[in-house]
Parts: sequence; C-alpha cells; structure tokens
Amino acid sequence: MLAQPSAGTPPKGAEWLHEIKWDGVRGVLACDGDSTRLRSRTGNEMSAIYPELAAGAHHLRPGTVIDGEIVTLDADGLPSFELLQRRMNLHRPVADVREAVPATYVVFDLLHDADSLLSHSLEDRLSRLAALDLPAGFVRSATFDDSDATWLFVKEKGIEGVVSKRRSSPYRPGARSPDWVKSVVFRSVRAVVGGFTEGEGGRAGGFGALILGLPVASGLRWIGSVGTGFSDSDVRHIRQALDEMTVADSPFESHPDLPSQVTWVAPALVAVVQHKQWTGAGRLRGPSFKGFTDYPLTDVTWDSEGPDAPGG
Repeated sequence: MLAQPSAGTPPKGAEWLHEIKWDGVRGVLACDGDSTRLRSRTGNEMSAIYPELAAGAHHLRPGTVIDGEIVTLDADGLPSFELLQRRMNLHRPVADVREAVPATYVVFDLLHDADSLLSHSLEDRLSRLAALDLPAGFVRSATFDDSDATWLFVKEKGIEGVVSKRRSSPYRPGARSPDWVKSVVFRSVRAVVGGFTEGEGGRAGGFGALILGLPVASGLRWIGSVGTGFSDSDVRHIRQALDEMTVADSPFESHPDLPSQVTWVAPALVAVVQHKQWTGAGRLRGPSFKGFTDYPLTDVTWDSEGPDAPGG
C-alpha cells in the first residue's frame, strides 16, 4: 500500500495516526515456517542483502507477513539513506559490511497473522502487531496522535517527513490510497553557481545541471548539482547568461567527486534551491531549482547556508 503525496503539512483530526517517514528501502517480509522471504516493493528478493533480518525472522509464527522499512541508523539514532547505500550497492561480500553497517527493520504493519488482516482496520492491525514477539534487529514504528508535534519533531531532527494514516483504513496492496498521506519537509538553500554541464537530448544546446557551491576561505565548497526545476525557456535563457560568464579555471576547492566535463563560470549567480536533506558528505539530496536571487553574494557562505546553519 502506498501513500499519496501531500502539498503541505500532515492532515489534522482524530481519525489520523502519524509516524516518521523512514528513509530506507520498503520491504515486505513473509515467514512460512520453513523459510523467510524479504521482498522489495518491486518484488525483488532482498534476503541475501540483509541476511541478518531474514535469519532473525525464522522464529515468527508461520503465516506472518509484515510490512516495513529497512533502514540504517546514524550515530544519533536517525535514519541515514547515505549509510544504507553501502548495503544496497555492495562491492564487497555482505559479511564484510554487516557489522560496520547494521540494518534495522522498522515494522509498521501486519498483513497476515494465521489469517489475512488486509480488510481489518489499521488500529486492529497495529494492535495485533504489538502482540508479536519481534526478533533482534526489528523495531515497531511509533505512531503519534498530534500532527503538529510530529511535524515539528521531524523538521528539528532533519528527518525527511511524516506519513499519516487513517485509523480505520484497510490495507490495499499496490494501491496509492488517500487513506495514507506522506508529507515531506522541504528545505531551501542559497547557493553559488560555479559551472554547468552540457545539455543532452531535449536540452541539447542548453545545460544539463548547474554545479553548486558555498564560499569558504579557499574557494567554493562543492555541495552538488541541480538539474530539475527548469522550464525549457529557463534552460535557454540561463545558458545564454552562463556563456557570458565562462572562465578557464574552476572556482571550486579541489574534490575527486566533482563532475567531469564541466564548463566553469565566474561565481556571481546565487540560486535558490529546494532540497530534502543534506548528506553526511555535505551534498544536497533531492535538489530542485527555484530561481535566482539578488541576495548579496557576500552573505552567502558555508557557515550561513550549510547543514549546520539555522534552518539548514
């Protein structure tokens, strides 16, 4: 069952329960007594990637089917998709990274417990879930009644958002239902444009993405690229301006992950970019262009706009 996106804050009212929008990989786990299957939303088998979760579930009652999110937690106990990627994109055997990057299965629904619970209300399913003896590495997702307090909490902690669910809702597999609503916290940053990549396909002759940075003592500190949020007209007109600003040398601090094949420009344009989160490496996650601003370039710095800045 999938949640419909909300354009604003979580819905209010006594009919709703609210929980953290866990930043991980959705997975349904089914235990038939002899084996355990952990599958992604698209049906891909994930038991081999997270063997500790599949093995730990063997003591669950046969016929148990639960829905949840596979996450990794950072030092503050908050979900980190950046850490989880080390488990998702393995270049080493699973055994080599399991201890360094342990996975946690956050369980938020019970779909089958001897009998199908799909037609039962969410409250009934959660009550049945609370009675399950979950194995190590499994935790229940807490639910909250107060939408405002939950929203404030995720904003303060830098969490991606909130999922709100009607207490009476049945479970509709594969459906994106208005009974479940996801509200995402979007943050914004003012960043300096230091270069661009060439456009391809429908953007040929324009640009692919703007390369963004924030000023520090030694130049621009690279914070990522933004390639969405532009109209076709934006791409044409911005490219014309960029062509008049090109320079031979990069205005950025040296970094091995800076995109290749970049045309550098004088760091004079300040863009407003909406994003979901900062990664631990200081990159913007899910950036989208919102426009340019005449905000003073001298006031745009890593300290004023970076992840540790107020509102960052």
